[in-house]
Amino acid sequence: MALAPLPDYPWDQMTPFAERARAHPDGIVDLSIGSPVDPTPEVIRAALAAATDAHAYPLTVGTPVLREAIVEWFARRRGVPSLTPEHVLPTIGSKEFVAWLPFMLGLGAGDIVVHPVAAYPTYAIGAAMAGATAFASDEPDDWPEHTRLVWLNSPGNPDGRVLDVQQLRRAVTRARELGAVVAGDECYAELGWDGRWATEAIPSLLDPRVTGGELTGLLAAYSLSKQSNLAGYRAAFAAGDPALIARLVTVRKHAGLIVPGPLQSAMVVALGDDEHVRAQKERYRARRAVLLPALIAAGFRIDRSEAGLYLWATEGRDAWQSIERLAELGILAGPGVFYGDAYPEHVRLSLTASDERIAAAADRLRASGASRATGENL
Repeated sequence: MALAPLPDYPWDQMTPFAERARAHPDGIVDLSIGSPVDPTPEVIRAALAAATDAHAYPLTVGTPVLREAIVEWFARRRGVPSLTPEHVLPTIGSKEFVAWLPFMLGLGAGDIVVHPVAAYPTYAIGAAMAGATAFASDEPDDWPEHTRLVWLNSPGNPDGRVLDVQQLRRAVTRARELGAVVAGDECYAELGWDGRWATEAIPSLLDPRVTGGELTGLLAAYSLSKQSNLAGYRAAFAAGDPALIARLVTVRKHAGLIVPGPLQSAMVVALGDDEHVRAQKERYRARRAVLLPALIAAGFRIDRSEAGLYLWATEGRDAWQSIERLAELGILAGPGVFYGDAYPEHVRLSLTASDERIAAAADRLRASGASRATGENL
């Protein structure tokens, strides 16, 4: 079946708001897309530079040292101790994996891909690219009979929702009843902020407490873009059911979907160094501590957002009105309607701006809130 027409890229709708924000006398504060602004750690850049003599074709499945590094990282950072190199696969960023997974699993017409209600739009796009049908639901009991793939996203993008062990286990149980694969998008798992997630590790779909030691039908995706500032490297990986990994490797070999050799070397270093991850998390923690109270002072309510890279906010009116208000303040955010139909009054604000820009946004928001309180019109 031919690829059906896909919807226009939603962010193109933001062009007039971006122009308005750029016209602010103190410049734009772009909090719309979570693209890292901090430097790639020197230890990773040095590893990339040392590996630039890359005359041979790289391995689709990943070098042995990279696969071992991924296995060790899952045991050390994600509480998943039983993986082997046959359980893991490097990918060219995580977005391509999300977009192509339904196709690579052989899904098509009549098959259903479940994704969260507040969802990264590529889950639905991936379903469309395979000719399958996307279905938004956070309730396992509501998943339809013909569900063949379930996307879980914890911490969630855009809403920062975290699924605990019990919720993950319930999802896996229901998916197995349906004969569906479960794919966990876990790219923000190092970024826990509030409640129990301030001190407790966010669980992986592959955690033995979730799986009971049985990985059949389970895949977890992870990216180094956020924790290591490697968005430009397109450095990510998947892990889980070795039979599914083997199928994906075969497809990717035929299609030439290979992480470049020098990047594989850089990934090994990034996965082995926890200090730069800790330092980056503290940068985001500090920016969040500045931006969050300023949004509240400006009349926004913050929902969920207990983890992840974003604040999920609403002022109780149409999201586009909030986007317009923020653009007048020189702040660019993302409208909730980009993440599904259930949140027409929410906006998403990223923590990926410099300390100076975050501080500027906070000052403008507080001034805007103060003006509203005194009846002025800003």
